[in-house]
Amino acid sequence: MRIILFGPPGVGKGTQAKLLTQEFGAVHISTGDLLREAVKNETPLGVKAKQYMEGGNLVPDDIMISLIQEMLSSENARKSFILDGFPRTVAQARALDEMFERMGIALDGVISLRVDHDVVISRLSTRRMCRKCGRIYSLSQLENGQITVCTACGGELYQREDDKPETIRHRLDVYLEQTKPLKEFYRQTGRFTQIDGMQEIGYVHKMILDILYKNKSHV
Repeated sequence: MRIILFGPPGVGKGTQAKLLTQEFGAVHISTGDLLREAVKNETPLGVKAKQYMEGGNLVPDDIMISLIQEMLSSENARKSFILDGFPRTVAQARALDEMFERMGIALDGVISLRVDHDVVISRLSTRRMCRKCGRIYSLSQLENGQITVCTACGGELYQREDDKPETIRHRLDVYLEQTKPLKEFYRQTGRFTQIDGMQEIGYVHKMILDILYKNKSHV
């Protein structure tokens, strides 16, 4: 299984990636995590990336592609992966295709999870996080807001800045603007499928599996 997984904030993309990782033994390649790890470990690519990040600049595409290629050098990752957070532009998608061709990797699909903005805004704006352990709660879990501390560790519960309605709406708008040309690029190559990410978790997982098995049967 080799897929690119698109999904805006709040759609449950992380949950689906986790389920696919468990089912296929796939490697979840989150480019944000990959970048932070490379910087933390001071790898040659991480050192280069850090220079751009500290200057407030975007990390160049060639460095990002090299990081992904480095990750896919392991046999396990090359056999089965979920690419999350990259590409973000058509130029990156083309560079990624060139890298896949050099490495003899064929994608099984590009899957996008669609969301209803109002539902996502409601879902994210009513969640709270523990400052101490990071556990997330919804207000409905907290007995209509009567509980004010984490039931796991007693830490203070707070609302993250990026969980405020106006911030979420902006993040969703930016996501749509960024991914629209990307989706069209992958549609034109016949690799793109969009599914309703607002359905129940198990149902969304089944839809993803159906797409993967259908694509495999056509190979």
